[in-house]
Amino acid sequence: MGTLAFLTGCDAYDVGKPFGGFGWPEGGKTPQANQMYEMWIWSVVAALAVGVFVWGLIFWCIIVYRKRKGDTELPTQTRFNLPIEVLYSVLPFLVIAVLFYYTAVIQTNVNKLSANPDVTVEVVAFKWNWQFNYRTAPDTQTDATTVATTTGASDYIPVLVVPTGKTIRIEETSKDVIHSFWVPEMLFKRDVFPGNVRNVFEVTIDEEGSYVGRCAELCGTYHSMMNFEVRAVSPENYQKFLAAKKAGQTTPQALTAIGSAPYATTTTPFDLKKDAQQVPVNLGN
Repeated sequence: MGTLAFLTGCDAYDVGKPFGGFGWPEGGKTPQANQMYEMWIWSVVAALAVGVFVWGLIFWCIIVYRKRKGDTELPTQTRFNLPIEVLYSVLPFLVIAVLFYYTAVIQTNVNKLSANPDVTVEVVAFKWNWQFNYRTAPDTQTDATTVATTTGASDYIPVLVVPTGKTIRIEETSKDVIHSFWVPEMLFKRDVFPGNVRNVFEVTIDEEGSYVGRCAELCGTYHSMMNFEVRAVSPENYQKFLAAKKAGQTTPQALTAIGSAPYATTTTPFDLKKDAQQVPVNLGN
């Protein structure tokens, strides 16, 4: 009980940081990413605790019951030990039950959708780029409309602008094959399906910054070059950006208007001609 009380008072980041997150990427920028990170850390801690206990029993048996010089008879052989067998059945069940409970809770939180998100963005994937449609409401509402659009091109990395501290609903659809919307700092990705299937999820980005996005589903020749950027800005600057887009400005122009870099800073367009890197000439939209 003392160990349990000690662990509950610890922070997952304090536990995982010296060990590099036990293999889980650190630095998530959303509450959902932080919850999944914490789940991973405490799952590893539980696995290590069970491992240390089992290893201890194994080495204890090796040392205590090893054959010593002069021994002529085998130790007493026990057919069964009911208390030990019950213990070995109950303890794993309790461990699995606890892990299952927290997994279900965190999965529910990560997949939870709000009735009225602050921002709704329709993500349209196509070979081999992205289109971001800023919507007035979720697709489930019949009066939802698109008020601004950003479309990527071979010489232009599309930038998705979102506000920090707000609930952002991402609604995904594809024009051709299966793609995958992935922002590593979100520690989360969802496949983008063609047809009537719409993958929907919500995130809240904690910090302002630029975060690279990629397609994580093998979708064709230029799959690895199908990048985008998420630009998290303050809610005030987001409203200014959206107003500039509604006024007819391109995405680079609207980003410049709020004092942000006009083009993606985390990735660059792929040079299809295989020659020297060229400066993007597409102003975006």
